[in-house]
Amino acid sequence: MTPLPSAEPTTRSWAPLPGVVALAWGLAAAALLAALLSDENSARLLMGVAALLGVVLGTYGTIVRPRLRVDDSGLHVRTLTGVHDFAWHEVKIRPVQTRRLGRESHSLELDWERGEDEHLVVLTWLDLGADPRDVAEVLHALRP
Repeated sequence: MTPLPSAEPTTRSWAPLPGVVALAWGLAAAALLAALLSDENSARLLMGVAALLGVVLGTYGTIVRPRLRVDDSGLHVRTLTGVHDFAWHEVKIRPVQTRRLGRESHSLELDWERGEDEHLVVLTWLDLGADPRDVAEVLHALRP
């Protein structure tokens, strides 16, 4: 007898690119080194603030991996406060294009509603590590 194929759940995830997170950590280290080696107080302050910003961005990019995960039960969005779970039928998925200062940018909006409780999650290329339009197409294809 041949075994029956198993119905494995479809799981996909998106996260900030490891190279971008590593770049944030590297820039934080370089700024800290520049602050320690500087002779001027203003340069120390500026490089100290840059190092702190790099540490914050690197920490964020490290903690929120994966930023978006989808499976048969729905969408799971990781934030600094934890994972938020949204059922497929409760989420509207919209790719959004904005034009500011002559530059177009794309984002993915996940609009969740349950009764009077509402939640809007906006994800960009930096959050997903991929073009939000492509992610929206995959989400629409995976939606049951």
